[in-house]
Amino acid sequence: MTIKQKYGTKALIAGASEGIGEAFARRLASEGIDLYLVARRREGLEKLANELTKDFGIQVQCIPCDLSERDAIQQIKSVIQTHEIDILVCNAALSYIGPFEDSSKEKNTKMAHTNMISPMDLTNEFGLPMLQRGRGAIILLSSLAGMQGSGFLTVYAATKAFNRIFAESLWYEWKDRGVDVIACCAGATATPGYLNTNPAKTTLIGPEVQSPDAVVRECFDALGSKPSVTTGFGNRLASFFMHRIFPRKMAIQIISITTKKMYRL
Repeated sequence: MTIKQKYGTKALIAGASEGIGEAFARRLASEGIDLYLVARRREGLEKLANELTKDFGIQVQCIPCDLSERDAIQQIKSVIQTHEIDILVCNAALSYIGPFEDSSKEKNTKMAHTNMISPMDLTNEFGLPMLQRGRGAIILLSSLAGMQGSGFLTVYAATKAFNRIFAESLWYEWKDRGVDVIACCAGATATPGYLNTNPAKTTLIGPEVQSPDAVVRECFDALGSKPSVTTGFGNRLASFFMHRIFPRKMAIQIISITTKKMYRL
């Protein structure tokens, strides 16, 4: 059964203009699924929409929207109106790398709203109708940084921990009601955002850099059978040692020192 046959004909992707979000858009477009693409920058959205329409003959609606804004969901609803969303992908995220005290309260609040509140509100807005119809899929992007305390990624890591627990909890509540929910826990991924941070190589447990397409492929392979998936064999191996072998204190120290070395902090 194809994704379209199982879940339906329309998908909403938040954080769709590049990287993992773009990879989700291309995968779903290749399945013949019409798309609503959400991101802050209109230019990137329209460029991608034109390519997907040309390559796959689908309908694409762009929704330029900053998910850190309080009325973000209302902005999205005003475009979608009464149309049903069958697949929801919450990929949009803000991050800050550095000491907590060097990040402003405003920046931290925007991270919390973009990374936690908006995905929860989107799930409430479009997931509950899926539940009523008895069919749908919700994918929330998490991160290896959110699987334990992560120094110098403090707020970002905490928001990603929220997404994982939120998705896993909904997986249990909704797994027998026709709606598949999964947390996709990606490690370092070769997105423009990651590459622009110019991370240095490290001799500690460094990240296995995956392609966005590989993350998406593994996510869809696990959707419907697992509450969460850690993508990439190397990431799964590192996660096994970090959370099954090492004491938690050591795991926090390792990932924090690795981040410090990667970003020359």
